[in-house]
Amino acid sequence: MKKGIHPDYKEVEVICACGNVFTTKAVKADGQIKVEICKECHPFYTGVRKMIDTGGRVERFNKRYGRES
Repeated sequence: MKKGIHPDYKEVEVICACGNVFTTKAVKADGQIKVEICKECHPFYTGVRKMIDTGGRVERFNKRYGRES
């Protein structure tokens, strides 16, 4: 590899919106990465499904098709 053209590869702290904090390596300059979802809160890894209600759509669906929550 040529000298002086590659960015510094160093440890950074990753902070998830759920509060989970872990370290990894990246070329990010400030040493901190903020993410919205990680392996601790992602439904694929946790096995927990969450219904996100956007503007009452879930209630409207349940009312229309007779499903109770």
